Amino acid sequence: MTQAFSRVRFIMVNPSHPGNVGSAARAIKTMGFSELVLVEPKFPDVTSQPEAIALASGALDVLEGARVYGSLEEALGPVTLAFALTARVRDLGPPPCDIRQAAELARGHLADTAEGVAAVVLGTERAGLTNAQIALCHRICHIPANPEYSSLNVAQALQLAAWELRYALLVAQGAPLLPASTAQEPARGAAPASGEAVQAFLAHWEEALIGVQFLDPAHPKKLMPRMRHLFSRLGLSRDEVDMMRGVCTAMLSAARKK
Repeated sequence: MTQAFSRVRFIMVNPSHPGNVGSAARAIKTMGFSELVLVEPKFPDVTSQPEAIALASGALDVLEGARVYGSLEEALGPVTLAFALTARVRDLGPPPCDIRQAAELARGHLADTAEGVAAVVLGTERAGLTNAQIALCHRICHIPANPEYSSLNVAQALQLAAWELRYALLVAQGAPLLPASTAQEPARGAAPASGEAVQAFLAHWEEALIGVQFLDPAHPKKLMPRMRHLFSRLGLSRDEVDMMRGVCTAMLSAARKK
């Protein structure tokens, strides 16, 4: 992943549940980030707790590499743009933005500042961030959740933040957003069928429709012109023409056996 991803850190302040720390490590790694920071966790050995290890689920490198600080001030030492993630509206404090705006601001900051470091700061599971902790950040950040029930688990909120940051960084780099798939590659025989091949198929198709008594040649109405328009709109490939010719042959064979 690019250097910008390595300059983003996710800071959990006073985490009390080892499972949330493990889930946070997993959330970060799935989005291509690696720097998890813990400030005064309830358990000094939180990263080695069984629940944290279980919920990290393959992201043990992030969990084991988590940095632990004694204060938020220390954790924010190298950070040049910090977002305080909170659900509550604050009367005082840094200017607010939503999580998508925060991702764009972080992307621009990392692009413009070679030594810049962006951080998303999350508070405790029970009470979130204090006003004093928020005051240490540059922006307040909200996730526009259901106003009637905006309660998000800390690891869930971190996952959303990591996703928005990943999306913003990938779009800026022009990187692919979809996984590589052979389904996106042209299949063999997918080259467009020639006009001659399509016309031969349509003649065969008309013969087959007559053979199964779907088309009355004495009263054809507009059936074949509509069929021609349909197949023309589809832009048949060579394989598709061959397949449909096989269908015609089978239809005529079945009709003759009656």
